[in-house]
Amino acid sequence: MTRLFSGRITRVVLAALAGCGAGVALHAISKADGSYAFAVVGAVVGVTVALAVQFYRSTARLTEVRITVPQLSELTFVVNNDAQQVAWQLFVESVTRTSTQRLGDDEGLIREALTSLYGLFATTRDTLKASRPSTLSVGFTVENLAVTLLNRELRPFLSKWHPLLREFENANPDQPESVWPRAAECRAELRQLQTATREYVLAFAKLAGVQDPHIMLGTESGD
Repeated sequence: MTRLFSGRITRVVLAALAGCGAGVALHAISKADGSYAFAVVGAVVGVTVALAVQFYRSTARLTEVRITVPQLSELTFVVNNDAQQVAWQLFVESVTRTSTQRLGDDEGLIREALTSLYGLFATTRDTLKASRPSTLSVGFTVENLAVTLLNRELRPFLSKWHPLLREFENANPDQPESVWPRAAECRAELRQLQTATREYVLAFAKLAGVQDPHIMLGTESGD
């Protein structure tokens, strides 16, 4: 937050200096008397513009948020209304899928879990493509977090297990996946992926300003 405050002060000072310069230039062009008056008027105009910009950014709810994701350590994000909306969309998409809802050894189907994860991958990518990119010069962005989730967590798991399961399904079209020799191994890695993904989902929730996201995830706070 100190960097944000310092940056705002710098913009105001620079705007004032620019205004002074504009006032002096205007005086030189008009060849009128009262150069100090022109400089003061220019400074006032510059400060007014800077304050107007500052007010706009304040109404856009520019905030700094610190988030700890075990895979990434502590990160500082700067978010506004647009970023919060993107984070909310990503949170909703994630929290309702198998990516965060754990499966027991005898619950659900691996194929359904993989399909759900593919859906999350595609939806996250589409959400990012449809949203405006962040233009803030400090901190990390929601896009950084989302792309890291895709490339570091989802992509490696899907690239490994989708071809293996598809190979078994093609070779054994009449057999249930429970007889797949690698089913237990796949489920174990799925649980690891879900544990990692939940941390990203909680981060999306914090960026979006969600209250008590653990309730939506079906866990107690701190689990």
